Amino acid sequence: MEIKEAVKAKEHASQGLEEPHPEILQRKVDDAKKVIREAFEKYGFDNLRIAWTGGKDSMLLLWLVREVCREMGVSPPKCFNIDEGDMFPEVVEFIERVRADWKVELEHIHNDDISRAAGGELGAPVKVADLNERNQAEIERLGYEEDEFDYEPESFLGNHLMKTVTMNRYLFEQKAKGIFVGVRWDEQAARANEEYFNLHEETEFNPEHMRIHPILHFTERDVWDAHFKYEIPVCNLYEKGYRSLGAKISTTKQSDRPAWEQDLEETYERGGRRQDKEALMARLRKLGYM
Repeated sequence: MEIKEAVKAKEHASQGLEEPHPEILQRKVDDAKKVIREAFEKYGFDNLRIAWTGGKDSMLLLWLVREVCREMGVSPPKCFNIDEGDMFPEVVEFIERVRADWKVELEHIHNDDISRAAGGELGAPVKVADLNERNQAEIERLGYEEDEFDYEPESFLGNHLMKTVTMNRYLFEQKAKGIFVGVRWDEQAARANEEYFNLHEETEFNPEHMRIHPILHFTERDVWDAHFKYEIPVCNLYEKGYRSLGAKISTTKQSDRPAWEQDLEETYERGGRRQDKEALMARLRKLGYM
């Protein structure tokens, strides 16, 4: 039986707001499906992967891909989840329950060379000399000249090593031609000019691959409307007031009200995330961050 966390809170959705126009939401869903079908036509099912975080956007993305695959009579592509080293236990549990209920083929990926050098302890120092050749080359690429750094998944260095480098290593291993990613235009200024298909050319640090973004045109409100209309599961942290989920140590909630009841139009969605990282998002994305 599929998870129904979103359904039990449905009566709270869009409280005090006008009902979304069903035709507009359906059009956005149909447009997203067109992008997904085009990706399958260009690259095939076995050559694509889905980036899955367990957050509201990636859940909508996964649901959309599954729906297209159901309509086409094929199995969905494999998913991968990047464990940056500080995931909320609630997110881990949620992912595992959805994986079982939806029969998701999932691989967790992690830069274990970094966490090993830190002794698995957040905030612990990591000596650059103790890292493998690949990670040392990535650190040199960033122009970092210190002998050590703290193990912080949401710092500039940590984001690059624990997320982007980890993903690129996975893409090299999988020989994937493209990945589906659940980013949106309105989510972050550095993503406002993203395209549905964005080719990342091969470098010594990453293989050539296509980034496919089917839900770019959804707003935060659209995402919640879709969750409730189509009964898409959602992690219970959103009901507790979190609007955007990142590393546990650096993510806070902005309200005790459920995310979908907050002022989505006039307040910053990622205000509970580490803000020095937010300011550096454009630079991180030039390095390959999603």
